[in-house]
Amino acid sequence: YVDYAPVCPEVEAGLGLPREPIHLVQLSLDGPPRVRGVRSEHDWTDTLEGWADGRLPGLAAQRLRGYIFKSGSPSCGLFRQKVYLPNGMPRTTGPEGQGLFARRMSEAFPNLPMEDEGRLQDARLRENFLTRVFVYDRWLTLREAPTPGGLVRFHSEHKILVLAHDPATYRALGPLVAGAGRDALEPLLDAYERKLMLALRRPASRKRNLNAMQHLCGFLKGLSATARQELDTQLVAYRTGVVPHEVPMALLRHHLRQTGHPWAMAQRYLEPTPPALGLRATL
Repeated sequence: YVDYAPVCPEVEAGLGLPREPIHLVQLSLDGPPRVRGVRSEHDWTDTLEGWADGRLPGLAAQRLRGYIFKSGSPSCGLFRQKVYLPNGMPRTTGPEGQGLFARRMSEAFPNLPMEDEGRLQDARLRENFLTRVFVYDRWLTLREAPTPGGLVRFHSEHKILVLAHDPATYRALGPLVAGAGRDALEPLLDAYERKLMLALRRPASRKRNLNAMQHLCGFLKGLSATARQELDTQLVAYRTGVVPHEVPMALLRHHLRQTGHPWAMAQRYLEPTPPALGLRATL
């Protein structure tokens, strides 16, 4: 489903192999930590910053759909990276540490789906990351030839998915899209993209998934009492943690196909990622 574009900041910046271990050191109260050799205390920050200045435009040209960072790396650590004081002791106060390249990527591509490799062991975070990757792919396709109608269609297809992640953004995006065809398109697309991708960073909870499924159940017409009871039973079983998300979703897709409601069947929430990946099977 994807092509990988591997990046190793230390090797590409010329730090060599083998090399001295490096770590992040907070030398001043203001400004980001510096990258220094553990034993030599050689400062590699300017070298890595200069390399990043030259590398980021090439990554932008590749139109990346997502980025997976190496855990625990002073260049690529995305979350909770350990930062040291000049005396060698770990910093215990201040903002959460982030690797130099991870910070530069976050600044350059604030809407790009990003995740830490270690966190991908968590099924819920893995499903969330890949959902964002596939949504972002569809979004970038729209932005290649944007039209007001294209934005309206994209929003319509992703409404229930956004609802499952962030109901407040679900309510905010509608008025924004209402300006399509009236307001300048590019600023509107930029604002929509920021809100959309920020909302999707919040993993869908069991409660919000249940709310999203119940919204779609409202489009089911003509179900027999037995079929309705079976669906309600599985929704309750999901709410109480007895069955995974995919069990009521499979029933919901089946009944929606039978009713043939076009808007409901077009919802990306039904299958936000390729079914073969089986990402919802254990959620």
